Amino acid sequence: MKASPATLRDRAETRLREKKPREAATEPQRVLHELQVHQIELEMQNAEMQEARDRMETLLEQYTDLYDFAPVGYFTFTTAGVIQQANLTGSRLVGIERAKLVGRHFGPLLATGTRLAFTTFLQQVFASQAKQSGDFALPHRTVNIEAQRSPNGQECRAVVVDVTDRKHVEDAVRRSETRYRRLFEAAHDGVLILDPGTRQITDANPYMTRLLDYPHDQLVGKELFEIGLLKDESASQEMFRKLKRQHEVRYEDLPLESKTGRHQEVEVVANLYQENGHAVIQCNIRDITVRKRAEEALLRSEALFSTLIEQAPFGIYVVDAKFRLQQVNVRALAVFKDIEPLIGRNFSEVLPLLWSKRISDPIIKRFRHTLKTGEPYQAPEFNERRRDIGEMQIYEWQIQRVTLPSGEHAVVAFFNDITERKKAEWVRRRLDVLTASNQKLEQEIVHRKAVEDALRQSERQQGEMLTQSRAMQEQLRQLSRQVLQAQEEERKRISRELHDVIAQTLTGINIRLGTLKQAAGLNTKDFGRNIARTQRLVEKSVGIVHRFARELRPAVLDDLGLIPALHAYLKSFMADTGIRVSLRAFAGVEQADPALRTVLYRVAQEALTNVDRHAHASRVAVSIEPLPQCLCMKITDDGQAFDVERALQGGKRLGLLGMRERLEMVGGSFSITSTPGKGTTIEARLPLRKSRAKPTARRAKAKSKS
Repeated sequence: MKASPATLRDRAETRLREKKPREAATEPQRVLHELQVHQIELEMQNAEMQEARDRMETLLEQYTDLYDFAPVGYFTFTTAGVIQQANLTGSRLVGIERAKLVGRHFGPLLATGTRLAFTTFLQQVFASQAKQSGDFALPHRTVNIEAQRSPNGQECRAVVVDVTDRKHVEDAVRRSETRYRRLFEAAHDGVLILDPGTRQITDANPYMTRLLDYPHDQLVGKELFEIGLLKDESASQEMFRKLKRQHEVRYEDLPLESKTGRHQEVEVVANLYQENGHAVIQCNIRDITVRKRAEEALLRSEALFSTLIEQAPFGIYVVDAKFRLQQVNVRALAVFKDIEPLIGRNFSEVLPLLWSKRISDPIIKRFRHTLKTGEPYQAPEFNERRRDIGEMQIYEWQIQRVTLPSGEHAVVAFFNDITERKKAEWVRRRLDVLTASNQKLEQEIVHRKAVEDALRQSERQQGEMLTQSRAMQEQLRQLSRQVLQAQEEERKRISRELHDVIAQTLTGINIRLGTLKQAAGLNTKDFGRNIARTQRLVEKSVGIVHRFARELRPAVLDDLGLIPALHAYLKSFMADTGIRVSLRAFAGVEQADPALRTVLYRVAQEALTNVDRHAHASRVAVSIEPLPQCLCMKITDDGQAFDVERALQGGKRLGLLGMRERLEMVGGSFSITSTPGKGTTIEARLPLRKSRAKPTARRAKAKSKS
């Protein structure tokens, strides 16, 4: 606060007395005293002015910080759109340093399509004192500019806000609304929108108009009972009361008659929800007429199936997909009569109650096999002792898989108890030729047992050999995978060592030699030439190391992805061989698992190496495209064809075998088509698995440096 002259005088007098006591006043002393007081007053005024200036500079710094670091851009424009002032946020919005912005026209910084609109906007700003606002497009973002003319009428101040995210959200909302409307229009269920207050229909989709045979304009404004969906108005009121309490009402089976008299069965689900702050009711109506008819047909089919089983002249029982006894006819029930409970019981529990484990286990195994594969089984004559009653019984039986009316698979067993018939036949044969029959029977039994034993032994041996063969094959495959994986890891390690250690060392030598060359500039020319020659050798060594590193494991494959790595390799390949190669790939391949991308790169590398060595081709096309559940890479050349089967079976084309093994190692497939006059196509297919791997060490290092 500025002191008044009287106050300043009193303070100066006080300070002077503190320095020097006042003596008796003479005229010269009085004048001197006045001068001293005036000097102190000036000193105090200077101190106050300095303090005020310091406060002013602090306030100015604070204002400058607020101006520069505000979350929005501030600009001052002339009538021609020339930038006079801009804060730091504004310079970041347009992507130009603030020092280079002043004096430039703002219009050319905008996207081409909005420059004319900005000129019109400026004219409106300077035409009135009111604020003007508009959205304009910069090359990479959208901004809102709000401007107002200054009192002098020669300039305007503008606030520029980045509204890119808001625009994206608005676009997403518009797209969402469009998608919802398309779903609403294309739905294969009827959809009605109702006002909870009036209970009247406000909208209906096209399927609803076809279901009811009402035009859209006749549906709007009606209540549900008026279109035949509910019985009467009281039923409609009851449904709305339930909706208010539960927010959802479901009717499983309602009769519906269309305007033209067509009768249908429908399922109705009504939901009450909020939309933009207003309550809305949505009714989904599904036509279940066809389903109801199918259910009725299924019931009739099941009744017919049960009737056929019950009236069959032999024993029948049914084992369902869960291996439970589902149905047993009267003739079969006599066999299971002492077992309780029977229906619904697991068949593997029932059978051991009738027969010994030696008999029941193979039968249960046969039933399961037929249920799984659908292979029918005709059993040989069955003659065994019952476990429950201790009697020998003879049966003829067979099993077959069927599809029940419910759509599930089941096994149906047909059998006849031929015990008495077999006994009568045996007695008759014994009476005719008892001795001869006995001898032949014994021989036949011995022969059959021998044959069966030999057959069982052979089957066991074959099974053991097959198991051993599969185990050895799996061991060989596992070993091959381990070798390939170890080879890949070793390549990656060597590549990193060459790139990160050796190459850096050689580069450091090169830089040092360059320094020596500059330092020796005053010496003889021979020394300079030797240094230059040494530099060329070092540069050549660096290039060799980099090329060696790329051949072992291209760093670009880990750092940038498969497509850049293939581009780099193809460029080098074309430069070395003169063969023209084209690449077509979809960007989504970079989302695949790193192991899959490595396999694709190695297969392409090996395939192109084979083209250079054997095909004598002039052009090669490489493509990577998505297929359902897999990635497909094709390498096609216009060179000489070859015998694919002979090359693979001979074992001499290790490159082809290596490609196939790499693909099979990650669950892929490999095929070659080679036709004389048309060239060769290698096709590799890999299962589509997205990457879950953590960033590589190189990426993590790059990220930390950034």
